[in-house]
Amino acid sequence: MRDEPANGCDAAMWSPLDSDGWYAARNATTALRDVLVRAGLEKDFPYLRADLNAFGHGLVELGRVSPDTAERLAELLHLALASGFGQDSDGAEHAPATVEEPRGKDLTS
Repeated sequence: MRDEPANGCDAAMWSPLDSDGWYAARNATTALRDVLVRAGLEKDFPYLRADLNAFGHGLVELGRVSPDTAERLAELLHLALASGFGQDSDGAEHAPATVEEPRGKDLTS
């Protein structure tokens, strides 16, 4: 028929596992989860998960958190920015390819 997809797969057979957006969201969620575990915040983000929107774009669901958790996350981000996280020596900002373990001050207490 003329309305059938050329690849033989219709919308009813679509799977998130066939989507690049799903894998991007899953990988980002895993990276964030690993950092939250190292910071001792893994239990404070119970709704953290990978998701897709209706258009197949990957999303990371952070969910609701307590005010204390939001303040702690803000402090961690502030410390990261103050230490030059994401900046080259020329001052240009870039997203890091990997996350380094913090040195010095214990961020888990």
